[in-house]
Amino acid sequence: MTDYRKLDPARRDAQPLQLDLIEAYARGRLTRRDFVRRGTVLGLSLTTLASVVAACGGGSSGTGSAETGVGGNTGSGANIKQGGTLRIASIAPANPLDPVAMIDLASYAIVAQSYEFLTYSLGDLRLTPGLAESWEPNSDGSEWTFKIRQGVMWQDGKPLTTDDIIQTFERMVAAGNSGLKGVIESGAVTAPDEKTVVFTLTGPNGNLPYLVSSDNPQTVITPAAFAAGSLVDQSPNGTGPWKMTSYDIKTGASFVRNDGWWGGKTKLDKVEWTFFQDLQPQVVAVQSGQQDAIVQFSVLGGEGLLNNPDINVIRLKSAAHKQIWMRVDKGQFTDKSVRQALAYSLDREAMVASLFKGNADIGNDSPFAPVYPYTDTSVPQRTRDVEKAKSLLAGKQITSTLHAVKLQEVPDLAVLIKNNAAEAGFNLNVSVEDTSTFYGKSWCPTEPADPPCSGADELGIVDYGHRGVPDVYLNASLSPGGAWNSAQYNSTQYADLFKNFQAAVGVDAQTAAAGEIEKLLLEDSPTLFPYFFNYLSAHSKKFAGIGVTAIGHMFLGKAGQV
Repeated sequence: MTDYRKLDPARRDAQPLQLDLIEAYARGRLTRRDFVRRGTVLGLSLTTLASVVAACGGGSSGTGSAETGVGGNTGSGANIKQGGTLRIASIAPANPLDPVAMIDLASYAIVAQSYEFLTYSLGDLRLTPGLAESWEPNSDGSEWTFKIRQGVMWQDGKPLTTDDIIQTFERMVAAGNSGLKGVIESGAVTAPDEKTVVFTLTGPNGNLPYLVSSDNPQTVITPAAFAAGSLVDQSPNGTGPWKMTSYDIKTGASFVRNDGWWGGKTKLDKVEWTFFQDLQPQVVAVQSGQQDAIVQFSVLGGEGLLNNPDINVIRLKSAAHKQIWMRVDKGQFTDKSVRQALAYSLDREAMVASLFKGNADIGNDSPFAPVYPYTDTSVPQRTRDVEKAKSLLAGKQITSTLHAVKLQEVPDLAVLIKNNAAEAGFNLNVSVEDTSTFYGKSWCPTEPADPPCSGADELGIVDYGHRGVPDVYLNASLSPGGAWNSAQYNSTQYADLFKNFQAAVGVDAQTAAAGEIEKLLLEDSPTLFPYFFNYLSAHSKKFAGIGVTAIGHMFLGKAGQV
């Protein structure tokens, strides 16, 4: 039962968006987990979160300490030793280390060893401070104020300034960043003083702190003079805990401690990354002790880690998924009946069972995953219906190449799609490609550049890492002119609904807006979302304090040997 006497101080001091959240929790419309997560987005302090939870009869809030995202977990009280090297197995980056243009999880992880974010999205989806110590929205979420951490130094000896932050986001605008396109424009980020930056948005947006967090990997803060197109391995710098000493896109990367890091002295002396082209050699390397950690692995092929008593497996419920895109502007999938036919041919339950042994949630062909509190679960779930798929095809003969990247479960998923679709009358030929070929030629080739991804192939499967909010998926992969819109979906109705979702204030309004998008995407079916899988990472129990997120980051500022 809610104690309003205890709740009133928090209500009295809250901004309108914060107050709406507090009221929703007090009335039982949010779980404690969702309240804490959303509260960190809106800038509520841990003290306020704890007091609200206690006033609503929730006891301890379970919000944890005020650690920064770069620190990772604390190792559950483990006695972490000073010194040593951590050896990490990772898939090789797909492209050069351009922090503005990078698109793959391996690149994200490497860049984030040295460069930092304003905020960090942790494994439990809470936001924690990074280079921003605190943040707060105005009354409608159209302006956000961030207080910047003082005393932060670049590795070249220069101090972090608000101009570094301003110019970083100017580069995001110029590049059409996947999460911020349409959210901010040139000149939107200003600094009223040396400790503060203000984001003035194109309209209300309740998710801005996520869009400048580790969940939007390209927003790592780089120096003001950093030129677009520069590669971080050619001129290593950063404000983070690790200094890059060597890098080879084919073999690996080496880092040593940054003694000038504002977060203090790291426990580890060095971090060594070894790059692999396939999953199985990574698993074997960790099992044999040649490597101490693996950034990500899948259930298929990773059984040896899942069942190893010497390995700590990290499971994170997430919005990570695979998208099946179909070109809607030309070719055989311009008819939405054909796209719907492919959608109805898919056996999602069998995919989750065979590919993940149940470690995934069934998708409903929109990016609104079960992990989001505002996903409208009243929208009917699309289920397999082969006869309906045949009826929608109406005798059409569809022969196409299904492009798939050689990554995690994607090749096996491609075979399942091929076999499912064959029962409805599709003839799909699977092309499994290495990361450079897939990302560079099949999915979103750089040319032609306008509109983005207009050189994409007709049909394919692409991987998307987890995001704490669905805005990046909604913006980049589905909006007209989106940076990763390989389907070339161009719907003014969708664009309007997305704007409504961005501007929605409060969980009820967000759920209503989400539901409208979910229903439209079921009808248009430009891109299919068959499942959302649990993110799996692992490391030897000889180490602790390793922070993992479901977008491929491995934060090692507090990691060490036990």
